[in-house]
Amino acid sequence: MDAATKLDRIDINILVQLQKDGRMTNVSLAEAVGLSPSPCLQRVKRLESAGYISGYEAHVNLAKFASSVTVFTEVTLSDHKRADFVKFESSIRNIDEVLECHLISGGYDYLVRFLCSSIQHYQELMESILDKNIGIDKYFSYIVIKSPVLKSAVPLRSLVRAV
Repeated sequence: MDAATKLDRIDINILVQLQKDGRMTNVSLAEAVGLSPSPCLQRVKRLESAGYISGYEAHVNLAKFASSVTVFTEVTLSDHKRADFVKFESSIRNIDEVLECHLISGGYDYLVRFLCSSIQHYQELMESILDKNIGIDKYFSYIVIKSPVLKSAVPLRSLVRAV
C-alpha cells in the first residue's frame, strides 16, 4: 500500500477506531473492524508505513494540573509579499503557545490559536511577538469563555469515500 492507494472500508474503519483509542489492543481493534488479529496488524503496519497514520499521542487533561486560557487571534500583516508570509510563519512556528496557525481568506491574513496560562501571559507573549518585527500590522484577540465542542478525531467516513 502506498500513499496513492485508495483506502477500502476496512482501512477506514481501522483509522476510525484508532482515532477513538490509539492504545487499543490489536485483538480489540481486529474485533471492532471484523478481521482476525494477524491481517488487522498487517493493515495497521501498512497504514503506518504509507503515512496514513502519522503518530499516536496522549490527550492530556490540562484542567487537572494547570490553569489555561485559549485565545484566537486574527493577524493582519503590514505587507503581502511572499517573503512577508514566510517571515511571519517561520517566526510564529517556534512559539510553544501557538497550537494552530492558519492562512485564511477574508478580512485578515492569519487565524492563530494560542494556549496560555493567563490573559497576562498572552498579553506579554503578544508584546514579545510584536517586538520581533515579523510584519504584524494589527491583531484582534478573542478569549475563549467555554468550549462546548472539542474534537480531536476527524470525520473520516464523511470525508473519504471508501470502496
